[in-house]
This record gives sequence, C-alpha cells and structure tokens, in this order.
Amino acid sequence: MQRALILAERGRGRTSPNPLVGAVVVSPDGVVVGQGAHEFAGGPHAEIHALTAAGDRARGATLYCTLEPCCHTGRTGPCVARIAEAGVRRVVAATLDPNPLVAGKGFAFLRSRGIDVCVGVGEAAARAMNQPFFTLVMEHRPFVIAKAAVSADGMIAASPGVRTHLTDVPAERHAQRVRAEIDAIAVGSGTILADDPLLTARGAYRARPLTRVIFDRRLRTPPSARVLSTAAAGPVIIVTTAEEASASDRRAALEAQGAEVVMAGQDDLPAALSLLGERGIGSLLLEGGATLHRAAWDAGLIDFVRLYVTPHVLGAHGLPLFGDRGFSALINGTLVDRRVQPLGPDTLIEGYVHGPR
Repeated sequence: MQRALILAERGRGRTSPNPLVGAVVVSPDGVVVGQGAHEFAGGPHAEIHALTAAGDRARGATLYCTLEPCCHTGRTGPCVARIAEAGVRRVVAATLDPNPLVAGKGFAFLRSRGIDVCVGVGEAAARAMNQPFFTLVMEHRPFVIAKAAVSADGMIAASPGVRTHLTDVPAERHAQRVRAEIDAIAVGSGTILADDPLLTARGAYRARPLTRVIFDRRLRTPPSARVLSTAAAGPVIIVTTAEEASASDRRAALEAQGAEVVMAGQDDLPAALSLLGERGIGSLLLEGGATLHRAAWDAGLIDFVRLYVTPHVLGAHGLPLFGDRGFSALINGTLVDRRVQPLGPDTLIEGYVHGPR
C-alpha cells in the first residue's frame, strides 16, 4: 500500500477533478508484477495500468489500490469489471470512494464475484492525499487553502493598501510550486488594485491551465489589470453581485479583455464557492487580501492554512492576518497535523483548520 500511495503522487497537479490513485498487483508468492497510477484526468485509471502491466500474472494475485475501484462508466470504463476479468483473488483498498456513483458499489461488485475485499489499509494517508477530491464530492465546493506571507508580528502589509514584499527566494519558489499543482488561485479586488498581480505559476512546470478567480462584489477590477493579459495561462473568473453585474459598461469592458463575469449573492461566499465547485474546481488557493481571508475564515470555509512567516517586524500600523482572529494561536499549535519547515530565512507553517475529512 505504501508503494501504491507513492505511485499515486505521479498524478499530482494533473488529475483534477479526479482523485490521485495508485495501484500495485502482487502475485501469490509476494512478487510485484504490475503497478500504475492515474496520471491525468480522462486517462486510464491506476488499476488498469497495473493490470495491463501484470497481464496473465494478475490471476490469483492481490491488487492494492489507494481508493475504491470505480464501477461506473465515465470517460473510462469501470475498473471493477476489468479486475474480475483479470482473475484477481483479493483487493486491498485504502478507502471508500465518496462519489455517489461508487460509494461502496465497487466493493459490492467485487464481493459478488467472489473476490475478497479488505478496506482501510493506509486510509489516513489516502484521504489526506485527496482532500480536494473529497471536499468537492462531499461539500460541492473547492478545498480552500488560505495562503499568506506574514511578518513575525502577524502582519501581511506595512499598512492597508500598501504592497509589501516579505519573503525570500526559497519561500517564493515553494509558493510557485504550490501554484503549479492547485486548480485555482483566488484574490479579492483589493489585492488586484494594490498589487496588480499576474497570478500565474512561474518557475515551475504546470500541466494544465490555471483558473484565476477575483472576488469583486463592487466590480472594481480595471480592464487594464495585468492578470487579464495572461489568457494563455488559463481563464479569469470575476465573481460579483447581480447588482454590479448589471452595470453593463464595466462588465462589457472586462469581458472584452477575456474575463468571465459570474454572479453570486451579496457577500455570499459559500454560494460563490459552490459556483466554482460546479466547474470542477477542487482546490482553491486563497491568496488574499485581508478582507477576503477574514470573510472566508468567519464563514468557516478555510480548510487548510499555509503561512510563510518571515523575520520582519512591521509594527502596530501593519495590516494583520485574519484581523483579531488569533494569528498567535495558529502559529503556536491550533492547526491540526501542523507542519513546520524552514525555507531559507523564512519558515513555512501549515496545517488543517479542522482536520482532514
């Protein structure tokens, strides 16, 4: 199972909205005779790769897979039929697939064909690996990662509206690698006005288009914003209110620059995230600014926090992360499965807000 989990990582950044899955076929005498991973959305599933590699040696073997094998026809056929046809004797799976089209039906099919099924080996690791998939399927919204560069005293800028560079090269490289893997980046209109960011993955290979989302309830994004000049990197979606979207001149100017303007309720962040979920966006990197971070935090929509803490001290006039929502508590251990990693002069602190699903 450990090998299957490692294999699953081969698809990171390329399988969404599908999960990361690895599979290994082991002969009755304990020899690995086939292995594979789900490498990109629409491509063969991990089980198919592993069974193809095993060939006739799959007969009587055990198949280890990190997720329940599928039993429905999507862009590919059902894996359970292929498993049964291959003569596999036993299937060891890490966890149930929450997709209503599967959700135990895959295991039931295998058992009905006389195949022994064991579930739960490596479950915690398999579920942690696929938090975006589980969140999208179960909550119909993206898995939200709040990301920020923060001074040692918990500030994200020297003062409101002032662009403040905090992190050094190693932290910036790490942040770009993360951008290369997630489905979408989101910022508020204040960040567009203050920083005018490109919101692209730079210095790291990205296999798929990157969706950029701007939460802009007052439709303040200027048509000259640099992000609107990066259509080759992926779509730009501006989420606003119905009232502002009716301002046809501003909307038309943004759409003329390639943006897609969509409507959500006034201050209705859950509805906005649901709209993104309907588009198959499973992971959303929330890069700020402070107003958007606070709104998501107060709505209970932040699943994971990733902070690049720098040695700078910005003082009392600085703009605090999450306002008065407990920066020191996050730093000192409130996060679940908290991880701390030095990145040059900076420190990465990350973890789940409520724990993995």
